[in-house]
Amino acid sequence: MSEDFYSVLGVSRDASEDEVKQAYREKASEYHPDVSDDPNADEKFKQAKKAKEVLTDDQKRQAYDQMGHDRFEQAEKRGGFDGGAGGRGGAGGMGGGMGGGDPFGGMGGNMGGGMGDIFEQFFGGGGGRGGGRNGPQQGRDLRTSLTIELEEAAEGVQKQFTVARPETCPDCDGSGHPESADAETCPECDGQGQTTQVQQTALGRVQQTQTCRRCGGDGTLYSESCDTCGGDGRVRNEATLSVDIPAGIADGQTLRMEREGAPGENNGPKGDLLIEVSVRQHPEFERDGDDLAHRAAISFPQATFGTSIEVPTLSGTVEMDIPSGTQSGETFRLGGKGMPRLRRRGKGDLFVKVQVVTPDQLNEDQREALEAFAEAGGEEVEVEEGFFKKIKNSL
Repeated sequence: MSEDFYSVLGVSRDASEDEVKQAYREKASEYHPDVSDDPNADEKFKQAKKAKEVLTDDQKRQAYDQMGHDRFEQAEKRGGFDGGAGGRGGAGGMGGGMGGGDPFGGMGGNMGGGMGDIFEQFFGGGGGRGGGRNGPQQGRDLRTSLTIELEEAAEGVQKQFTVARPETCPDCDGSGHPESADAETCPECDGQGQTTQVQQTALGRVQQTQTCRRCGGDGTLYSESCDTCGGDGRVRNEATLSVDIPAGIADGQTLRMEREGAPGENNGPKGDLLIEVSVRQHPEFERDGDDLAHRAAISFPQATFGTSIEVPTLSGTVEMDIPSGTQSGETFRLGGKGMPRLRRRGKGDLFVKVQVVTPDQLNEDQREALEAFAEAGGEEVEVEEGFFKKIKNSL
């Protein structure tokens, strides 16, 4: 038995639509894959979204309450709830017999036809023109991408961008035909918008309902098409949008702009727009999660005697102490100088790896000083060939 949609959102079975939506927003903020550390966040987010979609749709919620979670999901997989039910208790779908003790009362009076008869009542078969037509369907999600600088990822930024997307035709308002066009009932589906095939199987009568191919589910044929969209009801336009990119976003993460995707079918809502964010590589820093890494060059005397150097950060330069005797390749940590944690408090760290750099050329004084240094340590070396070569080989 799967967890039902009320439990997923943590609401009672008599929760109002506003309560359902509020519960969904709380779950979405908790389990959105872009912000949650939960290993199952993606699945929990999808469950919450599905629960909200069903429990805020009157027809689907009524069917869900009557059928139960598992039978409802099985029914959706077989045919989908397409709006054929004519509202709560309406004649178009659920019928007038829902008030009886049998939750499936008014569905034809017998179960001899198998599950196909149940699906017939939920998925079509209602009386009147358009009783079996497709109901509102959400438009598909669209994808685009944006590239930002590391500094913008650290601070958060609002970005404008242009995306090409399908939109409802402004001339025919999505109908696909001018208002003056002559209309006739589709002879293929008799105005239902759907065609039905019934097969007798060992389990009983199985019914398959499909969108009419001739009228596209509209139930009506028109004498002419819209010149602007060619009868499709949609045109492709470029839209300029703005998106708020949160501080701390990582390369490859995706933002979602609700209802900015493709238009829905039959007055359904638009889909969403998914924006994949790319963070351009930075010349000074390498990123590892919320931490940054930087390489700093110091001279041999600085490493030997110790010093203070300036280190770049994303918010300006800071001074960092180099203790005497520092070895090439040693790493120092500057706490809180990394990237901000996405939608959380605090920042990562900046790790500075120092590299001792040897000069390519020496003047006379430098050569004599290093020869004296080598001799004092008991080393028999030729400064230009042996001493520096030894230092470089140790890096």
